[in-house]
Amino acid sequence: MDDLDRRIVEILQVDGRASHAQMARGLGVSEGTVRRRLAHLLQERVIRVTAIAEPEQLGLHTSAFIGLQVDPSRVEAVAQEMAELPETEHVAITTGSYDVFIWVNLRSSEALASFLHHKAGTVKGVRHTETFVSLDTKKRMAGPGIA
Repeated sequence: MDDLDRRIVEILQVDGRASHAQMARGLGVSEGTVRRRLAHLLQERVIRVTAIAEPEQLGLHTSAFIGLQVDPSRVEAVAQEMAELPETEHVAITTGSYDVFIWVNLRSSEALASFLHHKAGTVKGVRHTETFVSLDTKKRMAGPGIA
């Protein structure tokens, strides 16, 4: 990935609907160059096209980060099981006090309690959970500035 590829990605992170022509003008290259570069980035799975929904607009008024302490032999399996749940937006295996962190968006605090008691807390290997309820979200996606 070179500087031009990085700049294309940065533009798309700001405006995922930017046209090839708009990007080409802004980057000082041909539209064909942008089209080929973008096709390559997609083919190589450097980027993917997706819609980022605003949870509140979908009726999901409770967002939370949940740290899971997991039996060492079950970390991968627990992370995979969490990733398969429709409520999870993000699942990561981490270092530190928690082995796995998940981010969920749910309809209410009651739905969060149910998720914790009937889903996350019942997965084999989960020893402890700690929940961090989001009070306000200032940024929902990675913005410009690829390192």
